[in-house]
Amino acid sequence: MKNLRMKSARAAKDLSQDDLARICGVSRQTVSAIEKGDYNPTINLCIAICKALDRKLDELFWPEDE
Repeated sequence: MKNLRMKSARAAKDLSQDDLARICGVSRQTVSAIEKGDYNPTINLCIAICKALDRKLDELFWPEDE
């Protein structure tokens, strides 16, 4: 499932995928794959992304109520 919440939070901070990747110590392709739903990040990477985007884990990575 696509992670549109992460993409939206990244855009709200005016960060490119490359910017976020550099902050988190991963490749731009990793950020892209997470946003597309093709890759499930480790908990440590989730935490790094949340810190970079000033969000909580449940705001970005918890499944939405169906």
